[in-house]
This record gives sequence, C-alpha cells and structure tokens, in this order.
Amino acid sequence: MRLVVTLPNRIAVEAAVTRVGAEGIHGSFTMLPHHLDHVVLLAPGILSYTGEDGEQHYAAVDGGVLTKVGEEVRIATTAAVPGGRLEELKESVTEAFGHLDERDRSARLALARIETHIVQQLLSFEEPS
Repeated sequence: MRLVVTLPNRIAVEAAVTRVGAEGIHGSFTMLPHHLDHVVLLAPGILSYTGEDGEQHYAAVDGGVLTKVGEEVRIATTAAVPGGRLEELKESVTEAFGHLDERDRSARLALARIETHIVQQLLSFEEPS
C-alpha cells in the first residue's frame, strides 16, 4: 500500500507500507492491503504504520479523514508530526505544539479585550435613568 498524509500546505508522510493503524471516532482499527475501500473520520491520536522493510513508524495526527482506495491510503489532517519511535514522537509533539498554548492564551486575551470594548461602547449609548 502507499500511505500519504497531507496537511493543508504540504505532505507530512509519503511511504510504502504493509499496515496502517489509527484511531477513528468509533474506535481503533488496522488497515491491510486486502481491505475494502472506505472512508473513516479520525480522532486526534497516534497513527502507526509498518514500512515494507518491517520497521514500525508513528505520526501524531490532529484528527482528519482517512480514505482507502485500492492500494492507496490517504489521510487529510490539519496537523501531523511524524516520528520514528514513540519517545521521539512525544518530544516532537511537545516542541511542535507547545507554542500553540501561548498563542491560544494571547488570542483569548485579545478577544476578551475586544468584547470588553464593545460592551463599554454599548453602555456609553445607554440613556441615563
């Protein structure tokens, strides 16, 4: 089989594989070459795949859609971090997504400031009793 993991702006993984394991929204599953074509909604989690050399590989994915058509398995996701071993993957995910927490806090603070400003503007239009 051929595995392709795509992000909105690039391909994160492209490999010849013999097996793909993932977590769907209804539970975990394994794809083998002889399985029928289908589509699965993925939950955020760990994607595992075995290369043709028998070596196990991993990638963290932020949910997405997996489609299998013939010998091709495609995963479309908004975020993916490939890694060789699970220990390396944990470090890579922490490094790749650690900055998102700070960005999220900044965005929430900016939104709160905008909401406060809007409320203040609305109150300034209110007539005194």
